[in-house]
Amino acid sequence: MTDILLLVGRALRDVLRQPTAVVPNIAISLFFLFVYNSGLSSVSQLPGFRGSYLGFILPVSIVSAAVGGAGLAGQTLIRDITDGYFTKLLLTPTRRLAVIWGPMVASAVVLTVQVVAVVALALAMGLRIATGPAGFLLVLLLAFLWGMGFAGYAAFVALRTRNAAAAQAATFAFFPLIFLSYTFVPQEYVTAAWLRAAATVNPTTYVFDAMRALLNGGWDTGTVATGLAVTLGFATLTGVLALWAARAATRTAA
Repeated sequence: MTDILLLVGRALRDVLRQPTAVVPNIAISLFFLFVYNSGLSSVSQLPGFRGSYLGFILPVSIVSAAVGGAGLAGQTLIRDITDGYFTKLLLTPTRRLAVIWGPMVASAVVLTVQVVAVVALALAMGLRIATGPAGFLLVLLLAFLWGMGFAGYAAFVALRTRNAAAAQAATFAFFPLIFLSYTFVPQEYVTAAWLRAAATVNPTTYVFDAMRALLNGGWDTGTVATGLAVTLGFATLTGVLALWAARAATRTAA
């Protein structure tokens, strides 16, 4: 655990030295939250709409921040590979899990800070979280796990390609998933059969549903549990892929 914490701290210090790597992503998330709520808030007047539109659209900003910021883990690994630091780590007793999880956890921590900033703006705009502080903490947990998943994917691509541009581009390939869901209106108002089918198999849908339940609906245990299972499963899958890529890199270095 100590080696993981040391590498997380190192990655976070790099972020603090180069805040321009994360500030644009925060600014974009804040901008879109303001624009979406200002332009589409009348959707909340539709019959049967529950809660505020601000609470409905907020998860979109959170998930888009996860996609946009996931490249941090890949960029950290690419920089370490280029500088030779990655090879040195592989030749030390440092566990491969720590080598991968350091950048991944740091990326997820940065995302969590971004989510706090976005939620703070939403609260200033009038958001009332239906489940209170406990629900807010669960939203942060969902965001952290989702961020870990994208960070693991970015780390996997970085280790396989050893190319920073490829690692960044690979994460942006997930952006369409944000819109192949019930992004701007509730499910009952989506009539296109193809979009309903896409949303059903899209994991992003279940993250949206869990966050919206916590922000707008209340303690819907089944919905929240499904969201947690999806985010945990995604983080585990990409973490395993990244660890496999690290072990392959170890064999190459040897």
